[in-house]
This record gives sequence, C-alpha cells and structure tokens, in this order.
Amino acid sequence: MRNLALDKEGNRKVMDLREGEDNVSVKVRVLSAGEPKVIHTRRGDRTISEAVVGDDTGRVKLTIWGSQTGKVDEGDAIQINGGWTTSFRGEVQLNVGFRGEIKKIGENEVPTLEEVPEDTPKASSQGFRSYGRRGSSSFRRYKK
Repeated sequence: MRNLALDKEGNRKVMDLREGEDNVSVKVRVLSAGEPKVIHTRRGDRTISEAVVGDDTGRVKLTIWGSQTGKVDEGDAIQINGGWTTSFRGEVQLNVGFRGEIKKIGENEVPTLEEVPEDTPKASSQGFRSYGRRGSSSFRRYKK
C-alpha cells in the first residue's frame, strides 16, 4: 500500500484515493471531458458532467455536479478542493459539487496527458455505488 502522505498544500495522489472519503484535494490533468447532461435521481433532476483526470500515479473518473459542470476541458491542469469519493464496479470515483472548488493551476504542476499512467484506484467493496456525500441525509449505497 502507498504512503498516504500529503504534499505541502494538503493534496492527495490519485492512487491513494479510497471510496467514502470527504474533503479530498488533488492536483490533476484532465485527460477527457464530457458535456454537461441532466440525470434523473431520487432527489430530482441534477446536472452533471464527467471527466477522466490523472496525476503521476494514475487516473480516476471525475463526476462534476451542479454549477461546477462544464468548467474543465481536455488538457487542463486543475486543482480540486472539497471533493468526495464513491465507488462503482470496483473502481474509486472522484466527485465535486457546490461545496467543492475547481481551479486552474500551472501547466508544470501536473504531468502531461502522455505521462499519466493507466492505473486506477480500486475500491474495497466491488459492485456498490455510493450516491451523495457521507454525513448528509442523501448518502445511500445501492447494490448494482
């Protein structure tokens, strides 16, 4: 297992992410970015966009919720603050919503698109998807 050390700014590495974490900060390169779309949830319609982001340790799917959607483009160097993690089909996923922040950072702070490894963080409980944030009334786990 990797050392879960933080950098001097409190950022994590992608391969250190585990499902069920809150208030996650990472510096990543956007490898691909989708267009915003509306999905139907138990709490009503929500706008999301999806991306794949990575650093020098690996890559992870990013779901961007609400007013944050559409804020990233392929190739962007970004820092995510206040994110949370879920899992789906055995892989950890990163999320950011209204409590979080996405900000552009210097190009030299993250690896280039070509330098990001194919590795993805694995979840400990395969087959489960978490919805919402821990500590909120909307957090549920559903067997897929």
